[in-house]
Amino acid sequence: MGESPQRGTEGAYRRDAQGTRLRLLDAASELFAERGYERATVRDIAARAGANQALLFRYFGSKKALFGEVMARGGQEQLRTTPAERLFEVALRGMLDGGGGAGADRSLEVCLRSIGGSDEIADALRGLGEEYAEVLATLSGPDNGGLRADLALSWLLGIGLMRVVVAKEPLASADPDTVCRLVVGALGSLLESLPNDAEKGGENGGIP
Repeated sequence: MGESPQRGTEGAYRRDAQGTRLRLLDAASELFAERGYERATVRDIAARAGANQALLFRYFGSKKALFGEVMARGGQEQLRTTPAERLFEVALRGMLDGGGGAGADRSLEVCLRSIGGSDEIADALRGLGEEYAEVLATLSGPDNGGLRADLALSWLLGIGLMRVVVAKEPLASADPDTVCRLVVGALGSLLESLPNDAEKGGENGGIP
């Protein structure tokens, strides 16, 4: 027995609302990565998503809440699904590839572009960095695992800063496979428990 017209209309509305919400998230991720939190306006995010500002506020409540969801969707998903020994490598690859299309994780680019924003945004970025560092710290002994993790994270963000924000050559246009090979090959001396194949992980980008 088919859906009643009313229930069918409600289902279509929910699907359309979900699609609009995802488009807004994708557009916000792109613009936050391109411009940073402060310069990415609600008007431009809505326009890129093909929606209006009223819908953005209906689904997210505020620009700050939208920013939080963008960071959670990218960074938190990466933390949840990536083994600790691959986290640095996967994050580096995503940043070097520059997003890779709609829906891709651009949380590190968003972080780099948004550093120096409001205190609330800085707190959100700091919180995500601490979560990455906690995972990376598990790859070294307890005596200085936290310090080693912070150094690794600083290296990752430094690479992103020079490539994405400063656009320093030759790093800005370097082949991602080459960068991964050089960086991941040296990472084992800092994070003690990386698997041995990390030393040669860049030959195929390091991603299985």
